Amino acid sequence: MKKTIAGVLLGSLLGAASLGAQAADYVIDKEGQHAFINFRISHLGFSWLYGRFNDFDGSFSWDAAAPEQSSVQVSINTASVDSNHAERDKHLRSPDFLNVSAHPQARFVSTGVEMTGEDTAKVTGELTLNGVTRPVVLDARFMGEGQDPWGGYRAGFEGTTSLRLKDFDIAMDLGPASQEVELMLTIEGIRK
Repeated sequence: MKKTIAGVLLGSLLGAASLGAQAADYVIDKEGQHAFINFRISHLGFSWLYGRFNDFDGSFSWDAAAPEQSSVQVSINTASVDSNHAERDKHLRSPDFLNVSAHPQARFVSTGVEMTGEDTAKVTGELTLNGVTRPVVLDARFMGEGQDPWGGYRAGFEGTTSLRLKDFDIAMDLGPASQEVELMLTIEGIRK
């Protein structure tokens, strides 16, 4: 469910492509809470269950002249899953879902970027979740970049991807309407 994550690369890449910025390294703004990894999954086909991961960090690099050489890495504390319901969160942390005692971290490492428009791209990478590593593709969109009021420089993006639960050895079968979880990312990075 990590996502997310590949989007960090896209944001920086797209910003580079559209604004001609110089190569730079960014850290995800976890401290200021300007980064979010959210998810949703159908509940029996009747409604959506939403949640998020509250604890994650990461960084990304990009080069406007060679965006294909950009990179991103993100680590997520899987025990930080939060669906706004304590008993459900306890179940999500169990071996039925995230198995956080055996796999306390999920990790995403980018492997490439394919521009699909002026400010959109497909970001590919390897996601390790529940002890399983699989390739994922994030549909991402650059949102903007520039100076912030505190003397820093930021870049931001949003991205989405869907993951099949069974692809990551998640044992719980939630029925035919709930086989995939959608990740929704909004990431803002601060230039180092």
